[in-house]
Amino acid sequence: MAEDGNDTDALFDAEKNAQIYADFAERSQRIVNAFLERQKEGSNYAVADPVEIGKMFMDASLKMMANPQKFAEQQAKLMQGYADLWQATAKRMQGDDDVQPVIRPAKDDRRFKDDAWSEEAVFDFIKQSYLLTSDWLQAQVSDVDDMDAKTKEKLKFYTRQYVDALSPTNFVATNPKVLKMASETKGENLIKGMDQLLKDLERGQGELRISMTDTDAFELGKNVAVTPGKVVYQNDLIQLLQYEPTTEKVAKRPLLIVPPWINKFYILDLQPKNSFIKWATDQGHTVFVISWINPDERYADKRFEDYMLEGPLAAMDAIKDATGEKDVNIIGYCIGGTLTAATLAYMSAKGDDRVKSATFFTTMVDFSEPGELGVFIDEAQLQRLDEHMEKTGYLDGQYMSQVFNMMRDNDLIWSFVINNYLLGREPMAFDLLYWNSDNTRMPKMMHSLYLRKMYLENKLVEPGGITLDGVPIDLSKIKTPVYWLSTKDDHIAPWKSTYAATQIYKGPKRFVLSASGHIAGVINPPAANKYCYWTNTKNPAAPDDFFGTAKQHEGSWWPDWQKWINKYADGDVQARTPGDGKLKVIEDAPGSYVKVRI
Repeated sequence: MAEDGNDTDALFDAEKNAQIYADFAERSQRIVNAFLERQKEGSNYAVADPVEIGKMFMDASLKMMANPQKFAEQQAKLMQGYADLWQATAKRMQGDDDVQPVIRPAKDDRRFKDDAWSEEAVFDFIKQSYLLTSDWLQAQVSDVDDMDAKTKEKLKFYTRQYVDALSPTNFVATNPKVLKMASETKGENLIKGMDQLLKDLERGQGELRISMTDTDAFELGKNVAVTPGKVVYQNDLIQLLQYEPTTEKVAKRPLLIVPPWINKFYILDLQPKNSFIKWATDQGHTVFVISWINPDERYADKRFEDYMLEGPLAAMDAIKDATGEKDVNIIGYCIGGTLTAATLAYMSAKGDDRVKSATFFTTMVDFSEPGELGVFIDEAQLQRLDEHMEKTGYLDGQYMSQVFNMMRDNDLIWSFVINNYLLGREPMAFDLLYWNSDNTRMPKMMHSLYLRKMYLENKLVEPGGITLDGVPIDLSKIKTPVYWLSTKDDHIAPWKSTYAATQIYKGPKRFVLSASGHIAGVINPPAANKYCYWTNTKNPAAPDDFFGTAKQHEGSWWPDWQKWINKYADGDVQARTPGDGKLKVIEDAPGSYVKVRI
């Protein structure tokens, strides 16, 4: 009877699996058709041109072969590493438990944390063999002769993408954790993973859009972006949010925050426990925040200067109507900070002194060393991008997201491939990743100027290099007191590049360097007691000299900023409630503009 039962179960499983595979096949065909249809429409845009990359690697190979002696020496070094690894593995197989690894993963490499990668000889061999080969290959391209610095950076970047993609952790047969789960679930994890892969392909209409979090777990105004406030002003580009006071007295001078429009403002208001907006409100600031529109093709002709005129300048006028105060303190974050710097220079030329202090979060104005983002910005790539935006009127935010994810591919791509498709797990509910996936579009005219004139040509740092609304922009005319917050591990705005602004502005200045990266280093509330930051009473020309004599402080930089900005509060007044002034309430925060999803 037991055998008959097993036969019935086997028949049931066979029928069930046949239905699953038929469903997969049908969905796959729909996905292919959708992808081909998009190709015909010409709506697809590749952030990297495979033809260009192929030519670059071919050229690099020829240059390597042109120096056979160096190539032979590098080959010999690799072979010696393999020989040492074989010898060490043979000793382990013979029972020697005191064998030291030939090569170890980097300290920040989390791919090989599972104990099996060290405890089981076979997987330890696979791991070390991969590390030897990947290190050798990356050393090869770093040592190519007769190649300009820009091309070499691109070569190194795409080589890293290649070796990261080939990591044994990314494949079923060479990932011990996946194999163990497949054994325990009888392959159910792989079936679930295939289902999730197809869902992500369906969501992207043939393009893979990896799910990083459970997007259904969050709703703006319900469990993210919940700090109480009101929309008190809006125009084509912005809604202006004013937050409810939480103190009886507030600083007389209001605080205006200019967030980036690449992603959305609520990175500063994810949860009450890590909301900079709530914290600043609790410190007695009347906080105003710009919420940018998520533009479509109707906004194609919006220029960078429109973002200035309809953004911070319009917001300052609205703040005066709301509070009666002409002057403000201002914060600019990332590209919002770049816009803020240009706005301060514009105001200086106009004799407008309404901004009494400026704070910059991870902001670049000198783009001579833009870090890995520079890999994606050259004349040929910008020409392709311009042609694409000419058809659509904007750049879809998913492409910017792809670029940022590639810069941290093991954390933001391959870890999710393993979790979702190999282990068959649902993505976790994580507010930060929800925000990260809430992409925004960039208007054609604005984005083209930003990438070409600032990133490629570095014109913003040149006096008169860029003209906005008929005014030549000269950053050296800025005399406003400035506080910079940059982050040591920033891969988007490298801190040494942001530091260059300390040598440009002429007013009082304080540069603060936080540990961690572009997001975590900024969103670091005091209660978390995480990371640290560095300060220096001097701002030497070289960033290394700043860091070499800087003082380290434990915990969040937020209280340091509050102590600094208190000097520009201009006393205190009775707390202000949104709608009390000339501006009436339009709707509750976080407003409707931020809720427009792609």
